[in-house]
Amino acid sequence: MEPLFEIGVVGGGPSAVCLLDSLAREKDIPPGGVVVFEPSRHLWRGRPYQPDIDVVRVNSTPDDMSIRAGDTDHFEDWLTARDLVVGYGSSHIDTLSGARFVPRAVFGDYLEQSARSALVQMINRGWRVRLVRERVDSADTTSRGIVTTTERGRRIAVDYLVLCVGSGEPADVYSLDGAPGFIAEPYPIRRTMESINPVADVSVVGSGLTSIDVVLGLASGHHRGQIRLLSRRGALPSVRQRPVPYDLRHFTPGRFRTAAARGESVTLAELTAIMKAELADAGESMDIVRAEIEAVEREDPVTRLRRQLAEVDTPRMGLRILQRAVPDAGPDVWSLLADGERATLLELYERTLMSLCCPMPPCNAATILSLIDSGQLEIVPRVRDVRRRDGGGFIVTADRGAHVADYVINAVNARSRKIPTMAAPLIESLVAAGVAVSHPRGGVYVERSTSRLTIEGRPNDRVYALGDPAAGSLFFTFGVQSLVDRAVDVTAALRDHVAASAHHRIQSLPVTAAVR
Repeated sequence: MEPLFEIGVVGGGPSAVCLLDSLAREKDIPPGGVVVFEPSRHLWRGRPYQPDIDVVRVNSTPDDMSIRAGDTDHFEDWLTARDLVVGYGSSHIDTLSGARFVPRAVFGDYLEQSARSALVQMINRGWRVRLVRERVDSADTTSRGIVTTTERGRRIAVDYLVLCVGSGEPADVYSLDGAPGFIAEPYPIRRTMESINPVADVSVVGSGLTSIDVVLGLASGHHRGQIRLLSRRGALPSVRQRPVPYDLRHFTPGRFRTAAARGESVTLAELTAIMKAELADAGESMDIVRAEIEAVEREDPVTRLRRQLAEVDTPRMGLRILQRAVPDAGPDVWSLLADGERATLLELYERTLMSLCCPMPPCNAATILSLIDSGQLEIVPRVRDVRRRDGGGFIVTADRGAHVADYVINAVNARSRKIPTMAAPLIESLVAAGVAVSHPRGGVYVERSTSRLTIEGRPNDRVYALGDPAAGSLFFTFGVQSLVDRAVDVTAALRDHVAASAHHRIQSLPVTAAVR
C-alpha cells in the first residue's frame, strides 16, 4: 500500500539524524513514507564525524550533544552502554576540567546508531523507509507536491521536502585548488597527516576549531616541522571552563518565542538589559562579559589563551552564562531583531561570539599552548595573501612579513558558504520554481517557528530547511541542540499539515463514502 504522504530528506548527516529521531518519536503523526537522499560515503556522520584519530574530539560535553529532544542524557547513556562493551570511559576525561570530550569519530558512531534506531522504530510503526544514495540536483512543484530529480535522472515524487544538506566543504579563499601540497579538505585528519612529510613546514588557513583539530593531529603524529596558523584576525577559540550546572532565568528561548507569538520585536539595547539581569541574578557583572568580548579582538591571542587556561576552574559564571544563552536562545532572538540591528550584530560581533561560544576543551588548549611555547607553532595574524611559489610550495604574505610553506591545509570554517557546492543546483531550482528565495547572508529565507521556506513572508507548507541552509534567517543553526530544537519545530509543522490535509480529504468525500 502506498503511504498517505512521503517526506523527502535531502542530506543524511547530523541534521537528518535529529529529524528522523524526532519523527520516530512523534506519536500523533500517522505512518507515512520517508526517503533520504545522501550520495556521500559519510552517511549519518557528516563531514567532521568520520572515523578518525582519537585526539580529534568534539568541543562539548555529552549533555550538549544529545540528538534526543528533551533527553540530555541520551548520548551519555549511549556512552555508558558503549563503555561496558569496549572499556573506554575515563580515557576521554579532560584532566584540567573533569569534563568528558569524546572523539569526533565516537560521536559519529552515536549518530549512525541513532539513525538506524530511529528508522527501525519508524518501520515497526508502519512507515516505509527508503535510502537513495544519489544527489538531488533539482526539485519542482506540482499540484500534489514536489518532484525531485537526482543526478542520475531518477524522478521521485514527495509531499514534503526537508533540506538537511549541511555545510559542505570549506571555501578555497586563496584559489589554491589543484596546487601540489594544498589540502582542500582536512577531514579525516588521519588522512591529512599521512600525506604530509613530518619535517615539512605547514601553514593552516584558519584559526578556529578545525585548525585546532589539524594541529592536534600533526602533534599526535610527531610532526617535527614548523606549523603556522594563518588568520585575518588571529583569534583562537576560547577555552571551555569546568562545567557548572545553570538554568537560564531571563535570557530564555521561551521568553523570546512568546514575544514572537505576540508579534513583538526586540532591540540590541533591550537584549543587553535582559542579559544584564541574567548576569545580576547570578551575582555577575555585565562589565566582566563585555571585557571578555573585547579581549577577542584586542588581547594578544597567546596571552588570552594562557589567561583562559588559568581560569578553567574560576567560580565566575559570566562566560558560562553567555555560552549557554547564545546557542540556546540565539535562533529565537534573531527573528525579533530589525534587519539593521542584525547587520550590526553580524558585522561587529559574529566572529567574536563564535570564538566565545564555540570553545575548545582545556586539554586541547594546553597542547596548543605547549606547541607555541616550544616555538613549533606560530599564529600569523593579518594574512594578506597565500599563493603558489615557483618551484613548489607556497608564499604566505602577512602584515609582519612573508614566509614559505611546503604545505597549506585549508581549515576555513565551512559554514561560511551556508550552501555546499553540490547542493547549489537544487537550491537554484527551488528559487527558479518560486519555492525559495536566496538570503543575502546565505542560505534561504525560512520562518522562525517552523523552518518552512518563505517568499515575501509567506511560508510554504511543503518545503523546510534544517541547519546551515537556514543560517541567513536564523542564528547559531549548527550546534546539536539547535538542530534538535529545529527538528522538533519541523516535525510539529509536518504533523499539523498532515492532520489538516487528512481532515480536508475526509471533508471532500461524498457523504456516503465518509459514512463508510
